[in-house]
Amino acid sequence: MFRIEQNKARKMVSFPLQLVRSLFAIAEHAAPRLAGRAAFALFCRTPNPRRVSPRAREALRAAEPFMMEARRHWLTSDYGHFVCHEFRPPAGGRGWATALVVHGWGSRGEHMRAIIEELRGKGMRVVALDLPGHGASTGRRLNMAMAVAAVKTAELWLGPFSIMVGHSLGGAVVVNAAVGSIEGIAPVAAQRLVTISAPNAMQNVFDSFARHCGLGRSTRDAFYAEVERVTGRPLRAFEGAAQLTRLSVPVLVLHAPDDREVSAADAEALCRAGPHVERIWVEGAGHRRILSDRRAVMQVGEFMARPFFLAAAQ
Repeated sequence: MFRIEQNKARKMVSFPLQLVRSLFAIAEHAAPRLAGRAAFALFCRTPNPRRVSPRAREALRAAEPFMMEARRHWLTSDYGHFVCHEFRPPAGGRGWATALVVHGWGSRGEHMRAIIEELRGKGMRVVALDLPGHGASTGRRLNMAMAVAAVKTAELWLGPFSIMVGHSLGGAVVVNAAVGSIEGIAPVAAQRLVTISAPNAMQNVFDSFARHCGLGRSTRDAFYAEVERVTGRPLRAFEGAAQLTRLSVPVLVLHAPDDREVSAADAEALCRAGPHVERIWVEGAGHRRILSDRRAVMQVGEFMARPFFLAAAQ
């Protein structure tokens, strides 16, 4: 539902863009409600796992020994099955606290390796979630309700979580999980949140997709209405800054000024939520490189090591 990599929408994966626009133009007058649902389904469609570049495939192979260190858990939410990878500290044992790590759209737990290793190095147990339709999890669709339900289910089985860390879409997911934005799903308790390259207003993401697909007004309204049907909340409710004002826990916002997928303005907006939100720029790290950038990784570790956090966890 909340597709962060907006440039991916321009490729439309399986359908020629002109054909998609033509079909939506016809449906605008004949069946706008049905067209809105079709647009939402297209928006939620996750990337084909078989379409992996040679470079990405090699990176996954290189990460296999690391992933073998984790215990894999198959969990089930109300929306289906998904996978969590549980990493214990290098020295063994349960760890003094547990972190949840959530990847972004089109990504998977392997891509969060540097963050996982940093937190494990602090003596923590780390749970890396493969969102539905991603990584080792099943399916080919994802929306915010599915993502938040997965986080809540992971908390029930593998929590509680002292900190939740999310990249890109994952950043929006951990914020929505913490505030309990999905009707019928209780908030996920965490003492700290970290968002990395995360968006602020989901309205902007939906608007961009609607413009690119050439949705007419009636189809667009039906497209937006699908959000409320699925989540129980209107699209305007999914604004990170407004959501963070309802939280009292410390939040760290990491972002690169040169991020071409999620604007630096989104990070600035998140920080306007209040003094409990701290922003740190990671110059030149882009949208994806930031996950392996040592400066960003160290900031996550230092955030964990602050005395007020340790005192709260004891």
